[in-house]
Amino acid sequence: MKVVHGVWAGGRLGLWGETALPDVPGEPATLTLTLPVDDALAPVPVEARLLSPAEALDLLADDDPDWTPGGDLRYLAVVAAYARGLLRRGRLLPGLVTADGAHAARWRPVLTGRDATAFRELAAAMPDAVRSLGAPPPGDVLRELLDAFTDAAARRALPDRLLLGHRPGPKAPVADRWMRALTADDPTVTATTAQRPELAALRTALDAWHRAAHQANEPVRVCFRLVEPLPTTDRWDLEFALQSVDDPSLYVPADVIWAGQRVPGLPARPDETLLAGLGRAVRLFPPLDEALREAQPTETLLDTAAAYTFLRHAAPLLQAAGFGVQLPAWAGRKSLGLKLTTRAKSSSPGGKALAAQGVGKDQLVDFKVDLMAGDEEISAADLHDLARLKVPLLRVKGRWVEFDDRQLSAAIRAVEQHRSGEMTIAEVLSQVAAGGEEELPLVAVDADGWLGDLLSGDADQRLRPTSTPAAFQGTLRPYQERGLSWLDFLTRLGIGGILADDMGLGKTAQTLSLLVNERERGTVSPTLLVCPMSLVSNWRKEAEKFAPSLDVYVHHGATRDAERLGGADLVITTYGTALRDLEALQGVEWGRVVCDEAQAIKNSGTRQSQAVRAIPARTRLALTGTPVENHLAELWSIMDFANPGLLGPAKTFRRRYQEPIEVRQDEDAAAALKRATGPFVLRRLKTDKTIISDLPEKLEMKVWCPLTPEQAALYQAVVDDMMNKIGSSAGIERRGNVLAAMTRLKQVCNHPAHLLRDGSKLAGRSGKLARLQELAEEIVEEGDKALVFTQYAEFGSLLQPYLAAHLDRPVLWLHGGLSKQRRDELVNRFQTDPEPMIFLLSLKAAGTGLNLTAANHVIHVDRWWNPAVEDQATDRAYRIGQARNVQVRKFVCTGTIEERVDELIERKKALAQRVVGTGEEWLTELSTEELRDLFALDPKAVG
Repeated sequence: MKVVHGVWAGGRLGLWGETALPDVPGEPATLTLTLPVDDALAPVPVEARLLSPAEALDLLADDDPDWTPGGDLRYLAVVAAYARGLLRRGRLLPGLVTADGAHAARWRPVLTGRDATAFRELAAAMPDAVRSLGAPPPGDVLRELLDAFTDAAARRALPDRLLLGHRPGPKAPVADRWMRALTADDPTVTATTAQRPELAALRTALDAWHRAAHQANEPVRVCFRLVEPLPTTDRWDLEFALQSVDDPSLYVPADVIWAGQRVPGLPARPDETLLAGLGRAVRLFPPLDEALREAQPTETLLDTAAAYTFLRHAAPLLQAAGFGVQLPAWAGRKSLGLKLTTRAKSSSPGGKALAAQGVGKDQLVDFKVDLMAGDEEISAADLHDLARLKVPLLRVKGRWVEFDDRQLSAAIRAVEQHRSGEMTIAEVLSQVAAGGEEELPLVAVDADGWLGDLLSGDADQRLRPTSTPAAFQGTLRPYQERGLSWLDFLTRLGIGGILADDMGLGKTAQTLSLLVNERERGTVSPTLLVCPMSLVSNWRKEAEKFAPSLDVYVHHGATRDAERLGGADLVITTYGTALRDLEALQGVEWGRVVCDEAQAIKNSGTRQSQAVRAIPARTRLALTGTPVENHLAELWSIMDFANPGLLGPAKTFRRRYQEPIEVRQDEDAAAALKRATGPFVLRRLKTDKTIISDLPEKLEMKVWCPLTPEQAALYQAVVDDMMNKIGSSAGIERRGNVLAAMTRLKQVCNHPAHLLRDGSKLAGRSGKLARLQELAEEIVEEGDKALVFTQYAEFGSLLQPYLAAHLDRPVLWLHGGLSKQRRDELVNRFQTDPEPMIFLLSLKAAGTGLNLTAANHVIHVDRWWNPAVEDQATDRAYRIGQARNVQVRKFVCTGTIEERVDELIERKKALAQRVVGTGEEWLTELSTEELRDLFALDPKAVG
């Protein structure tokens, strides 16, 4: 697949490709873009095609192009969809713009309330590549984009002529010709010398109209609160108040305002602000007119029909216009849903005999589907009453439930179809994964026996554990036997799964026990295991240790033989080799494809991910300790590998789950996603003592290190130099400067020699080195071993000889430049040699896949600012087989960027994996002032 990128080029969309452009529309052009080249920014000429805004809207609306859109083009598609949404909601006004002496009729977006917030968020998220032609500020580029897309969308949607009558001629009034130009192919509005005052007056009036539409963007806004009626009445209260835009907790009811009480944060005349806001709001919700007839309005009373109108129609309009709206907690939720009940076709209680007989995905079960409103079942008569009354608000057992017309129609169809009968197990699982319909979601599942165990999302606790196979050379822990039972159960069904156990809980052992179990049962078919290159030896050795009865073939390197692929029980290969040898791998009838460290395929658009998905197999298994590192799209990608198509297309998943959960924190969507994926994902954590009670504690602590005077002077010099560069740059160049500044500051915090690369002595010049030396001496004196992680290979190369000389103990050094054989030798020595020692490791080369339980100390000398990455590295020691408490120390230089970023991560700990991302790029989006505060050197930094 060819990757296509997009750049905004002076009013047109420029398309360019990483290789030759595929067949796309547009006018050929050569653009000179500022792009990264050899870790630096440089002007690069690219062959491109330029599209008008109307052509761009068509291209960006294509959900399934025969080429792969880059991240920048996907961003532009989001902006285009947002512009179309503004049109659908009527959030635009006609205008008259002037540029270079020419006048044009244009449709302009109105951005108030939530739309203004969305604009700021879109500007902050803009990829630098979108503006790599000149690199103007993101806000300016986004304004141009929205103006162009909104105008193009409006012209496409509106009729050829807004007003009937004669077409205006050259002597017609300017206003008539402007009106005509709003829908014409040519937006130009011409005027004679005598008509210029008329043209200027028209533009002044239109600009005033546009400004008036944005009046709601004030520090204090009018807020409406809808209060549901008491159980014995049908009277809804719509209360009025003033609310701070920046601090919504500042909420002052109208009766307090009319009482004359002074409230800090409100305008000098809050009564005038309230009346003015109500005067604007009455145009969006006419029933407010009655309240405005009073001298001091505080509320208006509504019947149920009017309350529904407010909920469904007025409230969104008021919010979009910048007003505050507070609704009951149930408002906006899809309260009508389906309940699926299945019963096994078995005479034994609970259908347990079925599991003993063996199951298959074609096995039939009885099913019925009921309609639910909350926890209450809704009958057909109730639904027809709702349809007849045409007021989709119903009080069920004292609780109000809201429907919309589409839900109601879907519910009536479901009732009329008498949804009951027989269904296969595969169909049941598909129904659960699909989650029902968007208008009518699946809200509950009631199944008996083993199917109920599986669908409960707690299958490993409720399915009968499979005992450790006799040929398995080891003993599975109870939770691992339950995992084996779950894996074996899915395999018999022909269903894929995700084993997402925490790092160190033995995903490798559980997978190997599954293969041994199948061999003992006589149902062996070849399994292909795809993993990172660093894990090939680990898998081979673990197979030799636990499953010597399996025929294992490693398909990697120059000696690989395609003839052996179909003859082995287990074929181990790498992601890179799978891509290169895809044709040969597709020619084998695999029983199973396993992806280890499956986060490697979290991006479904990469060639590596597509290659693995293209290998046919009866079932698929994904192994990962981090099924979601940043975004829910990664979970979709891994699930789509394990069970292709089960969660639907990526676009549907994004609309139904990802956007509601990530953007709106929708609890209903989160519960629905958990229900949909629960049967296919098994996740256990080391910290859960019900899973593993004999794993020792992990003690995490910060080690605060001062800077030496030399480090402080270098640090300040870097800040002064880099802030000047950052302040005078924009776009990709600015982002590159920010990343360069962070790298240099972290190198200073490590050691002056790390930054200067001058080969100078190390002793006495770094607070971190001094503390590391002290800790290392204490560790080896106590007879212990330690892992020391650094993200910089050059720093590790400085540390290794220094520590070896001062400790008089072995200091091993593992980095990406070592051969596989040398890596294996180092790991084996560290694990088997009883002598106390230090193991220096490059974070990228050794952060995953290694078993280093001989260490009971872990030190992160310099931080890779992502908790998930650090935890993965720590789990090289904190995993099954570790008999002692593990002490984890994270070095932080006081008063520097390290301390401030650490504070940011701690404040966002719950969302750190998604907010921070896998690297440090998130920091490049901070403003220059925020960066200045982040980089600033505190006097307390110097020890």
